Formats: sequence, structure tokens, C-alpha cells
Amino acid sequence: MTQAIDAATPLWFYDFVSPFSYLLLEQHESWPGMPFTFMPISVYALHEHWGQRPAGEVPQKRVFTYRHALFRAEQLGIPFKMPPSHPFDSTKPLLLAAAIEADWHTVCAIFRFIWRDGRDPSTPDGFADLCRQLHVPHGERLIEHPDTHARLQRNIDDAIALGVFGVPTFRLNRQLFWGEDALPMVLYCARSPGWLESPEVKRISALPGGLVS
Repeated sequence: MTQAIDAATPLWFYDFVSPFSYLLLEQHESWPGMPFTFMPISVYALHEHWGQRPAGEVPQKRVFTYRHALFRAEQLGIPFKMPPSHPFDSTKPLLLAAAIEADWHTVCAIFRFIWRDGRDPSTPDGFADLCRQLHVPHGERLIEHPDTHARLQRNIDDAIALGVFGVPTFRLNRQLFWGEDALPMVLYCARSPGWLESPEVKRISALPGGLVS
């Protein structure tokens, strides 16, 4: 039996395939000082639900995304090495994180395996090495368990129900903040939550669409 998330608590949604999730997690010391629940989800499931085209399917966007991730890493002084191929199938590490209810330290270790060490966790050897580093000897067995799949699917379903459309995403005070570059906005809204209720924010949040399909 999987348990629904407490939507009133601070949440952080991530996918290991996302370099910007890695870069944001490496800035954890700058996050608002509150306990975020870490939520592994599949960004591809979000894309499918919302009808979005992944960046990896648009050649020039794919190139820019990788360059931007490297640029941000160099700006921030964060070690960064792309895995040997991208996008890769992040299902195995997502299931592992769901199975062991991975905390910050474990999630960080998985991200660093991929984005600092440049490893691919989707291959048999890569996943085996990851499990050894995490001291999880029965990782393959864990990710095959039906409860593990149900837990990850519940995370995805809950994320969609909350309106999450990409990763990384913070949910704080029942509001969504998407992207590595949204951290300053998260910090500001954590200090000044009333800003989101200001007249201009409320006005632009309710703007009608200008194009008729």
C-alpha cells in the first residue's frame, strides 16, 4: 500500500536524468531552511501527460541544454561531467531511490555518480556499481518489487495532480517553482510569502490566452 504525499509540506521533485536537478541539489546549503521531502519522479511521464516535447528531441535545444548545464556548473563551481550518452533511461535509479526512500545524502550520491563521475546508471554494470557505492547489495531485486513500482507511480500521479510539469521543482506554501534558476525566487517567497498574493502577481497569474486554437 503506497501512501499519498502530504501536499502541505515542502516538496522537491527531481529526476536523475536532469542535469539541472543535480546542479540545484548541489546548492542545497542555500535552500530555504526547512525540511523538504525528496520526490523521485519521471520527467518523461510529465512530458507525456502535459503533451510536451522533450528537449532531447529538438537537436539545437539539446545542444544548448548541455552547454547551458556546463556553463552553470562552471559558474557555480560545481564538478560536472556528462554521462556517456544522454538522455538515458533513469528508471532504475528512480526506482532505487523510491525503494529505499532516499534521503538527501543518498540522492546526492546518485546524482554525483551520474553528473560528477559521468556514469550511466541505466546499464547493468553502471547500476551494479551504483548499488555497490550505496551499499545496497540487492538493488536489482528491490527495483523489481511491485511495491517499488507502485511507490514511484504514486509519486508521478501525485506530482501531476499538483500541477508539476518539469524538474527540478520545489513546492513551497502550495506553490510551484520550476528550474535551477528559480532558487532566488524560492528564497524570496520563503521570506516574503505574501508576494504571491500581491495584486500584480495575481493579475498576471489570471491572464487570458491571446491565441484561439
